[in-house]
Amino acid sequence: MASTLPPLNPDAFDPSMPNDVSAVLAHAQALQRAALAGRIQPMLRGKNLGLLCTADDDAGDAALFRRAATELGAHVAHIRASLSDLSTAQEILHTARLLGRLYDAVECQGLSTALVQQLAQAVDMPVYEGIASASHPTAQLAAQLDAVSSSPDRRRFVLQAVLLSTLA
Repeated sequence: MASTLPPLNPDAFDPSMPNDVSAVLAHAQALQRAALAGRIQPMLRGKNLGLLCTADDDAGDAALFRRAATELGAHVAHIRASLSDLSTAQEILHTARLLGRLYDAVECQGLSTALVQQLAQAVDMPVYEGIASASHPTAQLAAQLDAVSSSPDRRRFVLQAVLLSTLA
């Protein structure tokens, strides 16, 4: 399923671009149908994702990200964010390189946009900035899915679609 749709660049995902929106919605609709039929497959098996956040692992956005990824077979490690806007460029670079060796992608929650951009520039992997948050553009796409699923489930399907599009 993931290979038949165009991949997305997480740094360039723009909900105003019809191709990106169409690809994410097509992935999310397929995932929604599979979930309703009880046929979710572990398409991210073997992928290791980092959840770099300042909140507890069971906080809303962190829990949504973890559930979306693990439901598709990925392993998610919670990493306490020790970086801040006061971190030196060398600290950020060292952390980014370490994350790049350990993970296939990293979701950053509660970090400044500037810090997330510095991390993303230092590694060759997807670095997401709050894709599980209700304020991220992906959350708005959930309303476009069939209402046969609850709102949190629709958000999860869109989040899974982005993960599959950028990792598979």
